[in-house]
Amino acid sequence: MTVTASSGSTRVAPQRYDTLPLSSVRQAEQEDRFPDGGELNNLVTFFQSGQRRVEAARRISDNADFIVAKAANRIFSGGTPLSYLDAPLSPAARSGSQTAVLAADQAAFRRSVETYAGASGSTGRGNLISRLLEGAGGDADVRVVLPTGFSPISVGLYGTARMRKSIRDLAWFLRYVGYALVAGDPSILAVNTRGLRDVLEKACSLTATNVALQEMRAASAGLFKAEPGTRQLVIQYFNVLIAELAIPTPSARQRLGSSVTQGLQLPATYALGAQGKALRFVMKPAMTGAQKAEVIRAAYRQVFERDIVKGYGQEVCSVEATQTRQGQLSMREFIRALGRSRDYQKQFYGRFSNSRAVELAFRHFLGRGLSSREEFTAYFDIVSAQGLPGLVDCLVNSMEYARVFGEETVPYLRDLGEEAQESAGWGSNRKLFRFSAPFEGAPQYVTLYASYRQPYPDQHPYGGSNDPLGLTYGAIFPSSTAKVATRPAPFGYDSRRILIGNGLNQPGQMDSRQFRKAVPRRVGPKVVRLQQIATGGNSVPRRGGQPNIRGTEASTQAVINAVYVQVLGNAGYAGERNKVEEIKLENGDISLREFVRQVARSNAFRRRYWSGLYITKAIEVMHRRLLGRPSFGRWEIDAYFDTAARQGFYGVIDAMLNSREYNDCFGEDTVPFERFVTPADRTARKVPGLNRPFNAAAYPDLTPTKRPEVAPPLAVRTVGDITPRNLPQRSEVIRGVWSAKIVGGEVNRPAGPQTSSASVRQQPAPQRTWRAPGVNAFWSTPGGQGFESPSAAQAPLAGGWSKAVAGNLAAAPALQPGAAMQRALRPAQPQGFRRRQSLGRPVRVGRTASEAQVQEAVTTTYRQLLNRIPLRVERLKDAESQFRNVQLTAAEFVAQVATGELFQQRLNRMAPLRAASAAYLALLGRAAQPQEVSRYLATRGAAGQVAAVQELLNSQEYAEAFGQDTVPYVRGLDTADGIPISTVNRTAALYGGNGGLNPAPGGAI
Repeated sequence: MTVTASSGSTRVAPQRYDTLPLSSVRQAEQEDRFPDGGELNNLVTFFQSGQRRVEAARRISDNADFIVAKAANRIFSGGTPLSYLDAPLSPAARSGSQTAVLAADQAAFRRSVETYAGASGSTGRGNLISRLLEGAGGDADVRVVLPTGFSPISVGLYGTARMRKSIRDLAWFLRYVGYALVAGDPSILAVNTRGLRDVLEKACSLTATNVALQEMRAASAGLFKAEPGTRQLVIQYFNVLIAELAIPTPSARQRLGSSVTQGLQLPATYALGAQGKALRFVMKPAMTGAQKAEVIRAAYRQVFERDIVKGYGQEVCSVEATQTRQGQLSMREFIRALGRSRDYQKQFYGRFSNSRAVELAFRHFLGRGLSSREEFTAYFDIVSAQGLPGLVDCLVNSMEYARVFGEETVPYLRDLGEEAQESAGWGSNRKLFRFSAPFEGAPQYVTLYASYRQPYPDQHPYGGSNDPLGLTYGAIFPSSTAKVATRPAPFGYDSRRILIGNGLNQPGQMDSRQFRKAVPRRVGPKVVRLQQIATGGNSVPRRGGQPNIRGTEASTQAVINAVYVQVLGNAGYAGERNKVEEIKLENGDISLREFVRQVARSNAFRRRYWSGLYITKAIEVMHRRLLGRPSFGRWEIDAYFDTAARQGFYGVIDAMLNSREYNDCFGEDTVPFERFVTPADRTARKVPGLNRPFNAAAYPDLTPTKRPEVAPPLAVRTVGDITPRNLPQRSEVIRGVWSAKIVGGEVNRPAGPQTSSASVRQQPAPQRTWRAPGVNAFWSTPGGQGFESPSAAQAPLAGGWSKAVAGNLAAAPALQPGAAMQRALRPAQPQGFRRRQSLGRPVRVGRTASEAQVQEAVTTTYRQLLNRIPLRVERLKDAESQFRNVQLTAAEFVAQVATGELFQQRLNRMAPLRAASAAYLALLGRAAQPQEVSRYLATRGAAGQVAAVQELLNSQEYAEAFGQDTVPYVRGLDTADGIPISTVNRTAALYGGNGGLNPAPGGAI
């Protein structure tokens, strides 16, 4: 037995034959165009002639007995060839529309059953000569030409078995012609008959087969004398069949192996079936301009999986394409240029993981999928170290590319029939060849090979999940489809399933004496033994005085019932119990093991667990019934499978009952019991929902009680509780603005009790007081009552407080200069203070920094300015290299990133205010103040955004905060000299944490 794991392929065998609609559309599909006039005419002709071709195939099928018999009578002598058929070839008679067989054909059919030697009215020699010369006449296109050295085969010398095979083969040939008629394409004849020449020469006679096929051609053509078109079509297919049998057997196609790929062999029929299905585009110097343009388009279709010139107007590598047309550049180098182009990098490399990029590159440049995990690992290391250019160079420079495509051929998809491929990758190959492959980001091969080599935790190696063999009794049928993440791991000959002891006491190592002699504990299954007593030789006369072993009646009946339950699954229905063996067991004439053997050999057991089951299912269930455990693995099933093939059902029973394990576990007096179970058995038998104890206290008291009454409120609600009124102690919003004219110096107000205004007409007490030189503090409200300190003089101040109160409460407040920018930059709730723990430590890089410190500085710079780590193709590799070589300081590297394309694109995608805030937060580590935002926007509008960013980098604040060796970081969450508290709050509102976007893309700035 050989078992392979399913790779998820929906079709593990390629279709080797072709049909006319498929062959007509295939070329247009591969060239990414609509079918032309000739191809459409072929399709129209095919569908219009459908009824005629189906009727021709039906008529040949109805007259199959006559056609085969006429051919057999031509090449055999001395018997009735048609009598060796196992069943009639023609189907049952149809009513209504069935075409009646012609009278001449009926007469020919009656003559076909006559024997060559012994026919009435003629001698054997005359009958033979007349039959050989019968095909000399007739139409020229179906005349039978006898090859040199042909002589009829004697039926008596040929043998019955070989006669049956020969008549069966002739019927197969006729059936293939019918299939070709319906399909409209003779490829099914080629793939099924080419290579049979050697077989026919060794088994019977190639010349006799040729004569028989000519006779079948003449007989089939005779059925369509009134239909010349159909007649010529039938003759054409028979000619293809005869020509294919004359071709020598082609040799199998070999695939050379290597350190990462396996050497395989492809049968010749698969290679033949794949011929012509994949178009070959070869660039030749003698081609016309249109032909060379078509080859260039084929290269685009192979590498980019679509005709990008026709569909998108993109001509990638136009200079290289022109050089290729002019013969200055080979097709191999043009394919290399396409793979290294920026368009290919953007579409098939930049947006995929390295694993998926390797898979797509194999499809585009080698026309196949990955062969093994070792091959994937080798090329994954290449793309990780050298990037896409290194991967393309390794594939194009490989020996496989040179051997298959050479310098002039455009790579093409090598499907299942093109060359030998490992069956493990069939499913992934089919998915890789789909049109949707560029849109599937999940890698297929790396997950497939990883699942192939994963360990078996508690599952059986025959399939996924927890040992389905406990339910299917060992059936090995791989699923037709499989997901990437749930493929079962394959298993080898030495793989062993995990079994759980059914209450056994220290079973020990597998297949050890301790394992076989392990007995159940009290929690295990019940052990039933036959209690025997010695009665002596006098109890039964004429036994020569030998002691007789008899069991007690109660013990024997309990043992018999236990045997039936264990072996058959129940106590046995009426007519299924072995009464004779039961009596022998009661009398002590047979042992308990022999009684178990007789029950297992009974028709009831055979009907249940052998006749209707697949062989591996039967072996598994018999193993459970007789030895009390499931099978361990492949090697155990293989041994019993060989026994079943050689000795049959009874041999398997005897092999299990005579085994050392049965002898050590049960012996002669113990009924077999279940010793081990699988994890699936344990899970299936555990029903936790039925084992919950009933707890009455956990349920609510459903006794109806009186609903409590809530006392109504006693307070009287008036209109004033609903409508606000202008009363003292009520806070009202004053629509307007306060302004002040300040003359004098600022002094602190003496501490005192906090008081609130008693009316809306009173102003709140100011928090700061202003004192003019030589004058006490004084402030007034125009049109209102003035206030002064107890010792205040009545002389007015040059300045004072004033308010402008609008008469309309809905009027908008008056704005001071700069208030619009302040309102635009009004921060939201400062959530950044709660994310202080995500702030990283400042990163400083000196001239003696290690590689790890330099890498940390590069990563921190990208995170600070871009809020992410750029892709490999987006990184500033030259700047990073100069930074590692101490040619750039940290400040200069930050300047390279800040003036680079990524950071500028990030700011350009934002609104102006948000861009200014993002620039200050990224480069100075804090939010911008209103006047700084105005200055940034003015510089940006006058000199450009790069100049505005350079102004921040060259500022004094940047030099004092970070210097030349420190990467910028968010420092605005702490107060500093010269930074108002509003800027700190604004920084906290813009900071979204180390994992967020700073500032956030949504929300107000």
